[in-house]
Amino acid sequence: MSELNAALEHPVYNYRVVRQFAVMTVVWGIVGMLVGVLIAAQLAWPQLGFDLPWLQYGRLRPLHTNAVIFAFGGCALFATSYYIVQRTCQVRLLSDKLAAVTFWGWQLVILSAAITLPLGITTSKEYAELEWPIDLLITFVWVVYAIVFFGTILKRKTPHIYVANWFLGAFIIAVALLHVINSLEMPVTLTKSYSVYAGTVDAMVQWWYGHNAVGFFLTAGFLGMMYYFVPKQAGRPVYSYRLSIVHFWALVAVYIWAGPHHLHYTALPDWAQSLGMVMSLILLAPSWGGMINGMMTLSGAWDKLRTDPILRFLVVSLSFYGMSTFEGPMMSIKTVNALSHYTDWTIGHVHSGALGWVAMISIGSLYHLIPILFGKQQMYSLSLINTHFWMSTIGTVLYIASMWVNGIMQGLMWRAYNQDGTLTYSFAEAVEASFPGYVVRLIGGAIFFSGMLVMAYNVYMTTRPEKDTQDSPALAATA
Repeated sequence: MSELNAALEHPVYNYRVVRQFAVMTVVWGIVGMLVGVLIAAQLAWPQLGFDLPWLQYGRLRPLHTNAVIFAFGGCALFATSYYIVQRTCQVRLLSDKLAAVTFWGWQLVILSAAITLPLGITTSKEYAELEWPIDLLITFVWVVYAIVFFGTILKRKTPHIYVANWFLGAFIIAVALLHVINSLEMPVTLTKSYSVYAGTVDAMVQWWYGHNAVGFFLTAGFLGMMYYFVPKQAGRPVYSYRLSIVHFWALVAVYIWAGPHHLHYTALPDWAQSLGMVMSLILLAPSWGGMINGMMTLSGAWDKLRTDPILRFLVVSLSFYGMSTFEGPMMSIKTVNALSHYTDWTIGHVHSGALGWVAMISIGSLYHLIPILFGKQQMYSLSLINTHFWMSTIGTVLYIASMWVNGIMQGLMWRAYNQDGTLTYSFAEAVEASFPGYVVRLIGGAIFFSGMLVMAYNVYMTTRPEKDTQDSPALAATA
């Protein structure tokens, strides 16, 4: 085993921590998406909670969101950022021990969430449900992460900082700022705290955090992934490096202001709601600038899509990114929001970004990485990658289309009224009409989840030790 580990180690780079995070990305993806399939089934058939408090939708839903965002997405970001910063700076990580601290610390955060959320220990803040001891652990791990990442950049051998590192650096700084400010709370016991903010201010801070968790954790970080792995897999340079820099500065300058669009028609001052709407509309330009830059990187290499399912994952993820970043600004318009808000349309929008963009760019990047990290020429089966691609695409389309139909129907039913001013439909009638959409959503989610099982098998077969290690290719050649 020690000889195998020695064979897998790159003479310059720390691939060990990248391998650890890459494998756990697959593991937590399966766990998080399995919980998602269960709660999707519960919305169609509520009796699937089995009258057990820790299996109720209200407890499993935050477990699902934390697992897919911070466990699956977080591990993907750790793995790829540690790989990208080493390759583009041409130096080893600042400290192997500190990198190991981030891995084990992050796994401890995830396990703590998996224990406390089903027990109902929660702050009740969207995407920030974890109680104060876990918040402190997150802060510690994140500070160590920043030290490792920026310390590696400081000792780089290249004069230039590649644009992927700009996005990853912004993601690390912004998430630290968002987490600390939104998580300011007064502990009452070891498992209970209260936010230092109250009322409308609490809501505004929460959605400043909530939307920018999407903007920086789920967008900027994964754009860093895109700017490295799309050119790598396509074998082409970035279409426009100048556009990538404009994209970066426009995105980080505008995104931070878009949060108030979550609070239309609430007690938030009207000027703040309007500011959030305007900034969301402006955000369309830098978002599509990045999407177009990624797509145009394939200029002269479009034929590779016929034979390369990994490139298909990466390119289709950009398509979903473009669609989601058009839909988001549109839904921030007050008149559109009056129809869409609080409906399943919002759920469809979130998952077009979460499944179509975040998950598919992560999966494509991992398929590129795994053979390099484990000293193999390629993945065990390209046909299984192709199968996984179609399962992911079909599953995502079924999911988001069913939620779009449900959402628009719900919005129209809720605002329908009779000539005497009474509501035409009761809320229960809207729920009953939503049932077919919930079943289709469950089918789509189950197909997507099954694709992750296909990936896990492919990764296992790729990474298992070979009996004859003499033919194992050198990592430097495959990188």
